[in-house]
Amino acid sequence: MSRIANKPIEMPSGVNLSISGQTLSAKGPKGELSLTVHDDVTFEQNDNVLTFKPVNDEKSAVAMTGTMRSLANNIVTGVSQGFEKRLNLVGVGYRAQAKGKVLNLSLGFSHPIDYQVPEGITIETPSQTEIVVSGCDKQKVGQVSAEIRAYRPPEPYKGKGVKYADEHIIRKEAKKK
Repeated sequence: MSRIANKPIEMPSGVNLSISGQTLSAKGPKGELSLTVHDDVTFEQNDNVLTFKPVNDEKSAVAMTGTMRSLANNIVTGVSQGFEKRLNLVGVGYRAQAKGKVLNLSLGFSHPIDYQVPEGITIETPSQTEIVVSGCDKQKVGQVSAEIRAYRPPEPYKGKGVKYADEHIIRKEAKKK
């Protein structure tokens, strides 16, 4: 079996986990999330520990066990600590400003971009060239970050664009005459 599926998930204090059929629901200080577990996977909770096992020894069931364990761990981490992604704007005149549920971006186009922030996500702009996307759902945080980055991905010659804070852009040399 996979190494990830063998690791049990320990519940942090302040997180309540409820099980109904194949559905896990976690509630914590950051919010509430639920996950429908695949039919090839069984799970059980003993004290504050959640363990996963495949129903049979088929390759797909074993693989799905590791996937479901990772997704369950993400919802437990999300409702207790939350997730965040940081984006940086690199370029002259590139600015970001959060106004309620709208993120206003100036990325060198002839018009400003107004990005509607989805439910469950908070966006902060500590400075004009920094964006912090945070929320309890890891998939949603990553999707929103990717959508913002897609407006102006970093280009390889000068490095201008919207990039993740921990992203390294490999530079190309300009064409020579």
